[in-house]
Amino acid sequence: MQNHFTEPPPDPAYPVSGAGNALRVVRLLHEREKLRVMDVADQLGVARSTAHRILAMLVFEGFAEQDRRKVYRPGPALRAIRGSQAGPPPDLITMARPHLQQLAHGIGETTHLTVLEGNGTRFLDGVEGAHALRVSHRIGSLLPAHVTSGGKALLAELPSDRLRALYPNGLPKDGVKGPKDIDRLAATLAAVRRQGYACNFQENEPGVNAIGACVRDRTGTAVAALALAAPAARYPRARLLELAHPLLSTARDISHGW
Repeated sequence: MQNHFTEPPPDPAYPVSGAGNALRVVRLLHEREKLRVMDVADQLGVARSTAHRILAMLVFEGFAEQDRRKVYRPGPALRAIRGSQAGPPPDLITMARPHLQQLAHGIGETTHLTVLEGNGTRFLDGVEGAHALRVSHRIGSLLPAHVTSGGKALLAELPSDRLRALYPNGLPKDGVKGPKDIDRLAATLAAVRRQGYACNFQENEPGVNAIGACVRDRTGTAVAALALAAPAARYPRARLLELAHPLLSTARDISHGW
Protein backbone atom coordinates (compact mmCIF):
# COMPACT_ATOMS: atom_id res chain seq x y z
CA MET A 1 0.00 0.00 0.00
CA GLN A 2 1.26 3.39 -0.93
CA ASN A 3 2.18 5.59 2.03
CA HIS A 4 0.62 9.06 1.67
CA PHE A 5 2.38 10.48 4.72
CA THR A 6 5.57 12.46 4.31
CA GLU A 7 8.30 13.32 6.74
CA PRO A 8 8.27 16.91 8.05
CA PRO A 9 10.84 19.18 6.40
CA PRO A 10 14.15 19.47 8.26
CA ASP A 11 14.97 22.60 10.24
CA PRO A 12 16.88 25.21 8.23
CA ALA A 13 20.65 24.98 8.55
CA TYR A 14 20.93 28.73 9.16
CA PRO A 15 19.18 31.11 11.60
CA VAL A 16 15.90 32.54 10.28
CA SER A 17 14.15 33.40 13.53
CA GLY A 18 13.19 36.92 12.42
CA ALA A 19 11.75 35.83 9.09
CA GLY A 20 10.22 32.76 10.68
CA ASN A 21 8.41 34.81 13.31
CA ALA A 22 7.10 37.23 10.70
CA LEU A 23 5.75 34.35 8.62
CA ARG A 24 4.14 32.83 11.69
CA VAL A 25 2.35 36.10 12.37
CA VAL A 26 1.17 36.26 8.75
CA ARG A 27 -0.24 32.75 9.18
CA LEU A 28 -1.93 33.75 12.45
CA LEU A 29 -3.51 36.76 10.75
CA HIS A 30 -4.78 34.54 7.98
CA GLU A 31 -6.26 32.03 10.43
CA ARG A 32 -7.62 34.36 13.12
CA GLU A 33 -8.44 37.53 11.14
CA LYS A 34 -7.50 39.75 14.10
CA LEU A 35 -4.56 39.95 16.50
CA ARG A 36 -3.34 42.14 19.33
CA VAL A 37 0.26 42.67 20.33
CA MET A 38 -0.22 40.46 23.40
CA ASP A 39 -1.57 37.63 21.20
CA VAL A 40 1.55 37.69 19.04
CA ALA A 41 3.85 37.88 22.07
CA ASP A 42 2.14 34.87 23.67
CA GLN A 43 2.15 32.79 20.49
CA LEU A 44 5.78 33.48 19.63
CA GLY A 45 7.07 33.55 23.19
CA VAL A 46 8.67 36.97 22.69
CA ALA A 47 8.52 40.33 24.45
CA ARG A 48 5.67 42.65 23.53
CA SER A 49 8.16 45.14 22.14
CA THR A 50 9.39 42.45 19.73
CA ALA A 51 5.83 41.52 18.80
CA HIS A 52 5.06 45.18 18.15
CA ARG A 53 8.08 45.53 15.84
CA ILE A 54 7.01 42.47 13.84
CA LEU A 55 3.47 43.79 13.43
CA ALA A 56 4.75 47.26 12.52
CA MET A 57 6.91 45.72 9.80
CA LEU A 58 3.92 43.76 8.45
CA VAL A 59 1.85 46.95 8.38
CA PHE A 60 4.62 48.72 6.48
CA GLU A 61 4.74 45.89 3.93
CA GLY A 62 0.96 45.78 3.57
CA PHE A 63 0.41 42.36 5.16
CA ALA A 64 -1.42 43.83 8.15
CA GLU A 65 -3.38 46.94 9.04
CA GLN A 66 -4.37 48.36 12.41
CA ASP A 67 -7.70 49.85 13.38
CA ARG A 68 -8.14 52.59 15.97
CA ARG A 69 -8.73 49.96 18.66
CA LYS A 70 -5.15 48.75 18.17
CA VAL A 71 -6.35 45.48 16.60
CA TYR A 72 -4.35 44.14 13.66
CA ARG A 73 -6.14 42.61 10.68
CA PRO A 74 -5.08 41.21 7.30
CA GLY A 75 -3.76 43.99 5.09
CA PRO A 76 -4.17 44.42 1.32
CA ALA A 77 -1.09 42.33 0.46
CA LEU A 78 -2.35 39.34 2.46
CA ARG A 79 -5.88 39.71 1.14
CA ALA A 80 -4.55 39.78 -2.42
CA ILE A 81 -2.54 36.59 -1.85
CA ARG A 82 -5.51 34.68 -0.55
CA GLY A 83 -7.79 36.10 -3.23
CA SER A 84 -9.96 38.35 -1.04
CA GLN A 85 -10.54 41.91 -2.17
CA ALA A 86 -13.54 43.21 -0.38
CA GLY A 87 -13.08 42.40 3.28
CA PRO A 88 -16.10 40.68 4.79
CA PRO A 89 -17.07 37.15 3.72
CA PRO A 90 -20.12 36.56 1.53
CA ASP A 91 -22.32 35.47 4.45
CA LEU A 92 -22.30 39.06 5.74
CA ILE A 93 -23.89 40.11 2.46
CA THR A 94 -26.48 37.33 2.76
CA MET A 95 -27.22 38.15 6.38
CA ALA A 96 -27.46 41.91 5.75
CA ARG A 97 -29.72 41.61 2.70
CA PRO A 98 -33.08 41.43 4.56
CA HIS A 99 -32.08 44.48 6.62
CA LEU A 100 -31.23 46.43 3.45
CA GLN A 101 -34.61 45.46 2.00
CA GLN A 102 -36.53 46.38 5.14
CA LEU A 103 -34.81 49.77 5.43
CA ALA A 104 -35.28 50.56 1.73
CA HIS A 105 -38.95 49.61 1.83
CA GLY A 106 -39.58 51.41 5.12
CA ILE A 107 -37.90 54.68 4.14
CA GLY A 108 -38.51 54.45 0.41
CA GLU A 109 -34.90 55.26 -0.46
CA THR A 110 -31.98 53.23 -1.80
CA THR A 111 -29.77 51.29 0.62
CA HIS A 112 -26.20 50.10 0.07
CA LEU A 113 -23.73 47.81 1.84
CA THR A 114 -20.15 48.88 1.21
CA VAL A 115 -16.58 48.12 2.29
CA LEU A 116 -13.31 50.00 2.17
CA GLU A 117 -10.98 48.85 -0.61
CA GLY A 118 -7.78 50.85 -0.48
CA ASN A 119 -8.96 54.47 -0.58
CA GLY A 120 -12.11 53.49 -2.45
CA THR A 121 -15.59 52.33 -1.48
CA ARG A 122 -16.68 49.03 -2.98
CA PHE A 123 -20.47 48.60 -3.23
CA LEU A 124 -21.26 45.00 -2.30
CA ASP A 125 -25.06 45.07 -2.35
CA GLY A 126 -27.94 47.47 -2.71
CA VAL A 127 -31.72 47.70 -2.73
CA GLU A 128 -33.45 50.50 -4.62
CA GLY A 129 -36.22 52.61 -3.13
CA ALA A 130 -39.76 52.52 -4.46
CA HIS A 131 -40.10 56.13 -5.64
CA ALA A 132 -40.18 56.85 -9.36
CA LEU A 133 -37.36 59.33 -8.77
CA ARG A 134 -34.76 57.29 -6.89
CA VAL A 135 -31.04 56.62 -6.69
CA SER A 136 -30.04 53.49 -8.58
CA HIS A 137 -28.00 50.85 -6.80
CA ARG A 138 -24.28 50.70 -7.55
CA ILE A 139 -23.47 47.07 -6.85
CA GLY A 140 -19.89 46.31 -7.86
CA SER A 141 -18.85 49.94 -8.28
CA LEU A 142 -15.68 51.33 -6.72
CA LEU A 143 -15.92 55.04 -5.87
CA PRO A 144 -13.59 57.40 -3.99
CA ALA A 145 -14.11 56.75 -0.28
CA HIS A 146 -13.68 60.37 0.82
CA VAL A 147 -16.77 61.50 -1.11
CA THR A 148 -19.16 58.67 -0.19
CA SER A 149 -21.02 58.44 3.11
CA GLY A 150 -20.11 54.80 3.74
CA GLY A 151 -16.51 55.46 2.76
CA LYS A 152 -16.22 58.37 5.19
CA ALA A 153 -17.73 56.27 7.98
CA LEU A 154 -15.07 53.60 7.41
CA LEU A 155 -12.19 56.04 6.91
CA ALA A 156 -13.10 57.57 10.27
CA GLU A 157 -12.21 54.24 11.91
CA LEU A 158 -8.59 54.36 10.75
CA PRO A 159 -5.71 55.73 12.81
CA SER A 160 -4.21 58.94 11.44
CA ASP A 161 -1.06 57.33 10.03
CA ARG A 162 -3.05 54.65 8.21
CA LEU A 163 -5.42 57.28 6.77
CA ARG A 164 -2.56 59.39 5.46
CA ALA A 165 -0.83 56.33 4.02
CA LEU A 166 -3.89 55.79 1.80
CA TYR A 167 -3.26 59.20 0.19
CA PRO A 168 0.50 59.49 -0.40
CA ASN A 169 -0.09 62.10 -3.12
CA GLY A 170 -2.92 63.89 -1.37
CA LEU A 171 -6.61 63.65 -2.18
CA PRO A 172 -7.47 63.03 -5.84
CA LYS A 173 -8.40 66.15 -7.76
CA ASP A 174 -10.42 64.62 -10.57
CA GLY A 175 -13.47 66.83 -10.44
CA VAL A 176 -15.20 65.33 -7.41
CA LYS A 177 -16.38 67.62 -4.64
CA GLY A 178 -15.68 67.14 -0.95
CA PRO A 179 -12.62 67.81 1.24
CA LYS A 180 -9.81 69.53 -0.66
CA ASP A 181 -6.87 68.13 1.28
CA ILE A 182 -6.00 65.47 3.84
CA ASP A 183 -6.16 67.86 6.80
CA ARG A 184 -9.72 68.91 5.95
CA LEU A 185 -10.65 65.26 5.43
CA ALA A 186 -9.21 64.42 8.86
CA ALA A 187 -11.31 67.19 10.42
CA THR A 188 -14.41 65.87 8.68
CA LEU A 189 -13.71 62.35 9.92
CA ALA A 190 -13.27 63.60 13.48
CA ALA A 191 -16.82 64.96 13.27
CA VAL A 192 -18.00 61.61 11.88
CA ARG A 193 -16.56 59.82 14.91
CA ARG A 194 -18.34 62.20 17.27
CA GLN A 195 -21.77 61.89 15.67
CA GLY A 196 -21.59 58.23 14.65
CA TYR A 197 -22.51 58.69 10.98
CA ALA A 198 -21.21 60.38 7.83
CA CYS A 199 -22.93 62.46 5.17
CA ASN A 200 -22.35 63.03 1.49
CA PHE A 201 -23.99 66.17 0.17
CA GLN A 202 -23.81 65.81 -3.63
CA GLU A 203 -20.04 65.26 -3.34
CA ASN A 204 -19.93 62.21 -5.54
CA GLU A 205 -22.91 62.81 -7.82
CA PRO A 206 -24.96 65.99 -8.40
CA GLY A 207 -28.48 65.71 -7.04
CA VAL A 208 -27.73 62.82 -4.67
CA ASN A 209 -27.33 63.05 -0.89
CA ALA A 210 -26.43 60.09 1.31
CA ILE A 211 -25.84 59.14 4.92
CA GLY A 212 -23.78 56.16 6.13
CA ALA A 213 -22.77 54.35 9.32
CA CYS A 214 -20.50 51.45 10.20
CA VAL A 215 -21.48 47.81 10.57
CA ARG A 216 -19.36 46.17 13.27
CA ASP A 217 -18.36 42.68 14.30
CA ARG A 218 -18.63 41.35 17.85
CA THR A 219 -15.39 43.06 18.87
CA GLY A 220 -16.73 46.45 17.77
CA THR A 221 -14.47 46.62 14.72
CA ALA A 222 -16.00 48.14 11.59
CA VAL A 223 -16.27 45.55 8.81
CA ALA A 224 -18.59 47.36 6.40
CA ALA A 225 -20.86 50.38 6.12
CA LEU A 226 -24.58 50.79 5.57
CA ALA A 227 -25.73 53.79 3.54
CA LEU A 228 -29.00 55.45 2.54
CA ALA A 229 -28.94 57.46 -0.69
CA ALA A 230 -31.74 59.79 -1.78
CA PRO A 231 -32.40 62.54 -4.31
CA ALA A 232 -31.30 65.87 -2.85
CA ALA A 233 -34.62 67.36 -3.94
CA ARG A 234 -36.46 65.06 -1.53
CA TYR A 235 -33.83 64.96 1.20
CA PRO A 236 -31.89 68.25 1.19
CA ARG A 237 -29.11 68.87 3.69
CA ALA A 238 -31.45 69.91 6.52
CA ARG A 239 -33.75 66.93 6.10
CA LEU A 240 -31.13 64.24 5.45
CA LEU A 241 -30.35 64.00 9.16
CA GLU A 242 -33.87 62.64 9.70
CA LEU A 243 -32.52 59.39 8.27
CA ALA A 244 -29.79 59.04 10.91
CA HIS A 245 -31.99 57.24 13.46
CA PRO A 246 -33.35 54.47 11.16
CA LEU A 247 -29.90 54.12 9.57
CA LEU A 248 -28.10 53.65 12.89
CA SER A 249 -30.80 51.31 14.17
CA THR A 250 -30.47 49.07 11.11
CA ALA A 251 -26.67 49.17 11.25
CA ARG A 252 -26.86 47.97 14.87
CA ASP A 253 -29.25 45.18 13.89
CA ILE A 254 -26.84 43.96 11.21
CA SER A 255 -23.93 44.22 13.63
CA HIS A 256 -25.75 42.15 16.27
CA GLY A 257 -26.55 39.48 13.70
CA TRP A 258 -22.99 39.43 12.48
